[in-house]
Amino acid sequence: MRAAEAAVYAEQESPPKQIRCQSDRRPAGPEESAVVDRSVDDRSVRQQRHFVLDAFRGLIIILMALDHANYFVAQRHSSGEHWGGPFPVYGDALSFVTRLVTHPVAPGFSFLMGVGMALFASSRRARGWSDRAIVKHFVIRGTVLIALQLTIVNLAWQTGPRPNPTIYLGVLFALGGGMILGSVFIRVSPRYLLAFAALLFVAVEMTHPKPEQWGLNFDQPLGLIFGFSGGSDFFWSNYPILGWLELVILGLAFGKLITVDSTRILRVGAFAGAAFLLGFVVLRGADGFGNIRPRPSDDWIGFLNVVKYPPAMTFTLLTMGANLMLLGLLAHVADTGRRVLRPLTVFGRVPLFFYLAHLYLYSAIGAIFTPTGSSLPAMYVYWIAGLAALYPACHWYGNFKRRRPDSLLRFL
Repeated sequence: MRAAEAAVYAEQESPPKQIRCQSDRRPAGPEESAVVDRSVDDRSVRQQRHFVLDAFRGLIIILMALDHANYFVAQRHSSGEHWGGPFPVYGDALSFVTRLVTHPVAPGFSFLMGVGMALFASSRRARGWSDRAIVKHFVIRGTVLIALQLTIVNLAWQTGPRPNPTIYLGVLFALGGGMILGSVFIRVSPRYLLAFAALLFVAVEMTHPKPEQWGLNFDQPLGLIFGFSGGSDFFWSNYPILGWLELVILGLAFGKLITVDSTRILRVGAFAGAAFLLGFVVLRGADGFGNIRPRPSDDWIGFLNVVKYPPAMTFTLLTMGANLMLLGLLAHVADTGRRVLRPLTVFGRVPLFFYLAHLYLYSAIGAIFTPTGSSLPAMYVYWIAGLAALYPACHWYGNFKRRRPDSLLRFL
């Protein structure tokens, strides 16, 4: 979790209006032509940047849909990679890979939300917004995300194949909380944002309870809200805010840098992703600090089966390493593969709308067609069918939203 595992992220800056010469009665002089040329260049860069980010968001949205189709349709979704208690065991490679490829989704949404916040703040300052007005927007938007989690989203989970707690703190809760807290940092320079993200990255791991304490601290609501997952049948937290805030802050820094030189930053980001993956291999191989709990087995599945709730350092390094490299790859092929990537942007421009709609769609598919679950191959067919059904709705809503930029629907 614009959403989510949503638009789950703040609106990005709008393309600038077309700049004309001061007078239509005479040709533009050399200086005016240079201004117009720079405007055209800037607009082209911004449009390219938006296209790449929207395509990447669309890609992780499709993977999110796979994860939730696995839950509602196949009913083979794991119980969760928690810091304590029973850990998921997979009987075959396809079951594990189906889960593994969806792990980058929540980190990707958190990161992209931070990027979107930075771009939104930059564009609104150019329009004359004060920092106070920008922060107010983020607080309202974050509150909306939390409210949606506690109402519409939790109702969708109640329609699923498993009993769910009355109050569930899911991804939109973490995104909303991260947006509210992250708004404090909109004026901080990228250097200090990166330092703070690194501090959170280490501090959350160092202060986290040990696996043997699972269940002993579930009566601490502030801990469940901010620090660790767990709870009861009435109140359950999977996404404590601080564990995901580090990725929002990282996205803020990335967004600030991308406004300076998007091509270079996307390329540097891909190298950073490779470094993250190397860090994952080192920490996972050591099987100590950074893993929260030991590997469940010594095979390749055990090596890649990492703690997500809350995200261990190894989980963050693995997923964000993949995300940053994918983002760099999309930036590299955006010019030549624009037609192929364009359908991704249809989903990527309306993430919160997609998030809310797809939960109910796949829940309905599961209830009607596979009430006792399905095989994984059959689930993949239903997953693709669901995407095909949502595509025209997302296309329509994206166009509608652009025609009504000042509507309350901007929060969706």
